[in-house]
Amino acid sequence: MGEHAKLSASASHRWMECTPCVELEASFPEANSVYADEGSAAHALSEYKLKRLLKIKSGKKPVSQYDSQELEDYTDQYVTFACECIAEARARTKDAVILIEQRVDFSRFVPEGFGTADLVIVADGIMDICDLKYGRGVPVSAEHNPQMQLYALGAYGLFEEIYEIERVRMTIFQPRLDNVSTYEMTVDELMSWAENELKPKAEMASRGEGEFKPGEHCRFCRAKAVCRARAKANLELAKYDFADPELLSDEEMGEILAKAEQLQAWVSDLWEYAQAEAIAGRKKWPGFKVVAGRSNRRYSDEEKAAEVLLVNGYTEKQIFNKKLLGIGDMEKLTGKKRFEELLKDYIEKPAGKPALVSETDKRQEWNRAAADFD
Repeated sequence: MGEHAKLSASASHRWMECTPCVELEASFPEANSVYADEGSAAHALSEYKLKRLLKIKSGKKPVSQYDSQELEDYTDQYVTFACECIAEARARTKDAVILIEQRVDFSRFVPEGFGTADLVIVADGIMDICDLKYGRGVPVSAEHNPQMQLYALGAYGLFEEIYEIERVRMTIFQPRLDNVSTYEMTVDELMSWAENELKPKAEMASRGEGEFKPGEHCRFCRAKAVCRARAKANLELAKYDFADPELLSDEEMGEILAKAEQLQAWVSDLWEYAQAEAIAGRKKWPGFKVVAGRSNRRYSDEEKAAEVLLVNGYTEKQIFNKKLLGIGDMEKLTGKKRFEELLKDYIEKPAGKPALVSETDKRQEWNRAAADFD
């Protein structure tokens, strides 16, 4: 796993809004996700393709479990876009500098701050910062994007004495959402933001100071489920003064729906955290228990089950529908008694996925020790 800065560029939209969140998150382990791993695979493949086109030493083509035609197509789109940006820069400056997956240092403004920019193109007049976002969740805008501006600060620090850079152009390329967002600002504007807004907040975040500020930026915070400030804000959202006890007006419906999305996200995060802790045996929440989830019967050996049925007078046409009939349909065909006589040795019912429920639920409490033994 690569080295990570305490005040990372990728989390800057969060720690600049909620400066004490970095210290709060430190007590929670970093969780791996399929989405992050898939994004890493896309970046590695894009780096390899772009370096090969530019005749830069690239090593072997990376291989991952996410390799697919979709990954090939989307990374091709990014590489094509990157090459267009490079060609435009070289038309302005023959010796334009191209940096791929470049570590940049912005510790002048952020204590021990550094990050990795996907693509930096340095030429007279304009410096381009390009970032590949492989996610398909929500479109990401480059406008006033602190992550992109941090990369720009780090890259500018490398070349300010060599090139006459007047403007910084930052582009987010998000192929799976057909989203290309570009934002341009002068170097003076970038430096003013760094001195007057970024630096004071980064210093506070580094010390764990400031006030907790819940908002959209909580989405990827590791402490989001148990953050008291977020809970308090959402419980306040849940309060509503109903002037008319009978029917809601369209205006009231609109207000409630706007609040509901935030509330739903918070409750979902809270439930996911509580369930994971309970299943792992680290917590037992008052009023709740863990039970074995519901599961479906399945054939433990389809070939043996089919042999038994065929020997006992059932035809292939009866028991196969391209594949062996499902258990429910087979039980209807044979009758419950006959089904049990013939197939009891070839039916299994795996344990259901554990789930957190109210103590009033009639199911028996899940036995973690027994489940681990199994």
